[in-house]
Amino acid sequence: MGRLNHFLQFSLCVSLLMGCKAASSSNVRVSPLSQDPNVQVYMNQEQSAEYQEPYREITRSGSNFEQILIDAISSATLSIDVAVQEFRLPNVAKALRDRAASGVKVRVILEHEYARPYSAYTRTEIEKLPEREQARYQEARSLIDQNRDGELSEEEIRDRDGLVILDQAKIPRIDDRADGSRGSGLMHHKFMVIDGKTTIVTSANWTLSDVFGDFARSTSRGNANNLLKISSAELSRAFTEEFEVMWRDRKFGAKKPARPVQQFKIGETLIDLHFSPNSASVPWEQTSNGLIAKTLQQSTQSIDLALFVFSEQDLVNTIESRSNIRALIEPTFAYRSYSEALDMLGVALSDNCKWEVNNRPWQNPLKTVGVPQLPPGDLLHHKFGIVDRHTIITGSHNWTNSANWNNDETLLIIRNPTVAAHFQREFDRLYGTAILGVPPAIQRKVEAQQKQCPPPTVTTGSKVNLNTATQAELEALPGVGSGLAKRMIQARPLNSLEDLDRIPGVGKKLMDRLRDRVTF
Repeated sequence: MGRLNHFLQFSLCVSLLMGCKAASSSNVRVSPLSQDPNVQVYMNQEQSAEYQEPYREITRSGSNFEQILIDAISSATLSIDVAVQEFRLPNVAKALRDRAASGVKVRVILEHEYARPYSAYTRTEIEKLPEREQARYQEARSLIDQNRDGELSEEEIRDRDGLVILDQAKIPRIDDRADGSRGSGLMHHKFMVIDGKTTIVTSANWTLSDVFGDFARSTSRGNANNLLKISSAELSRAFTEEFEVMWRDRKFGAKKPARPVQQFKIGETLIDLHFSPNSASVPWEQTSNGLIAKTLQQSTQSIDLALFVFSEQDLVNTIESRSNIRALIEPTFAYRSYSEALDMLGVALSDNCKWEVNNRPWQNPLKTVGVPQLPPGDLLHHKFGIVDRHTIITGSHNWTNSANWNNDETLLIIRNPTVAAHFQREFDRLYGTAILGVPPAIQRKVEAQQKQCPPPTVTTGSKVNLNTATQAELEALPGVGSGLAKRMIQARPLNSLEDLDRIPGVGKKLMDRLRDRVTF
């Protein structure tokens, strides 16, 4: 799917498409669940904990992810390795600075789009930023501007700009351009390894909006996320090896070597670990999405999903025969043409009358698929599934083709009822106020497109053969217009994705969309 817009507003989808009122943060308190001694689980909006935020000074429900990170960092005596897409939390940066000053070896890897301090942007650069990036900049500026005078002083920058704090402490950091490219699909990992013994894995970026909430909205409580703290030298070693592939070998994205699923027994917990991306030569069943499918297919009782985005056609096809599914998708992605939420609901939407090739709305639609209601400004940023209330699928890995084939990602399959109980409570909390089914506005759009748009092309195979497809079949592919379809025909024979990439008009984003939809 390329680089998703993580910052679309909640109200855009909920207010315009469903006409409902956004839910406010609940004050209901519940008793804490027991924790497994080796695999501890935290949710940043859970109702069993309460604390005061350090930046907005709001007393609120939820686990304080930042403090969990700081406590883990403060325990380090040897090494700290951090691989996270975006890092803006100043108090975490200060904790790393302090451990580095005491002699602990600290290393940081970031996604290149977020590797520059926001305080270093010039006024001209800010004016040229897309609207959503300007909003991100203003949010970061609000965090740094402690006295609220509209200016960033040197003292404020040194105290509140997380990347400046790292740089002033001379903590080494790299990003996914270190391999000589312009950047991988996304360096989307969100993990930290402490002393080779403890690993923290989360769905959250280390930002105010993902952990705490937005300065611009006092009601915001942070995008809904989870965090795992796992005590295991063996598991930590596997994460360290992944870190070294990026740090020492300078390999990111598809340049990484193939890595099979690794299995661990940690106390009473069984964990499967897999890192993306996968080479195009690897069978889909051996990829991260293939592992997700295999895990879902083992269900005998129930499947509950809480996903930021779900757009992998082959993956949703593997569970079509199941009727025991409940699913919540982030509202800003749930009703887009590529969303598999639509398949499960039994409807289809086109992209300007261009239908997804091999899209397959379910003949027996579910009424248990929908979107959560969250505090205004917050997103459903989880990437988890629960199988039979016992097995958890989680990590940084969104259920997309890009995560599978392009991004640096973590996928964990965790079998432990104590761990699963935390995710089940979080899902039930979100599901309790969710909006289920096809919203009236979406149904009207579906009916209008059925009248206005030519019916979708039906193909007999699972993929479109670029050497034999008609012009109409090529134009039915997402992102392919008549001009590009003609150039594809003129370029035949096409023998590989590399041949496709050489055709004028085929860029990286289009390659991401076509990778699993075409054959030669």
